[in-house]
Amino acid sequence: MAVATVFSTSTRMLVLSRHSLLSPLLSGTSFKRFYRGDSPTDSQKDMIEIPLPPWQERTDESIEIKRARLLYESRKRGMLENCILLSLFAKEHLQHMTEKQLNLYDRLINEPSNDWDIYYWATEAKPAPEIFENEVMALLRDFAKNKNKEQRLRAPDLEYLFEKPR
Repeated sequence: MAVATVFSTSTRMLVLSRHSLLSPLLSGTSFKRFYRGDSPTDSQKDMIEIPLPPWQERTDESIEIKRARLLYESRKRGMLENCILLSLFAKEHLQHMTEKQLNLYDRLINEPSNDWDIYYWATEAKPAPEIFENEVMALLRDFAKNKNKEQRLRAPDLEYLFEKPR
């Protein structure tokens, strides 16, 4: 009986604390905001998009700094699928890219506000906007096809950074 009393008291406290945490958010609003997917019937009128500052090319960094930043940004994405895809792509291609290609890659991974867009474009599930249709996108699409059937289950270890370039 004592256990039942403690359980019901703790349950009541949990319900009260959840209510007090959520009530400021719920008061004054009458809509429910949630992601319903990409179904054809989804108008997405209930979606709130947070404005991001426009992408700007960084002209003040050396090519070595740009490669290091792009390597980091390729590994630290908003979703695991892109983290794996882009970090392995960066391991394979960043060291051999020209400055022009690095700028195209920088724009590709940093201008879109949605990581899913990059993933869909790379896997050819959706067409990429004209501005991203370039040699780097072609490289990424070819890499995403995984023609060698490699196991790509996680981002690469960083030991390869200390190896001599081939």
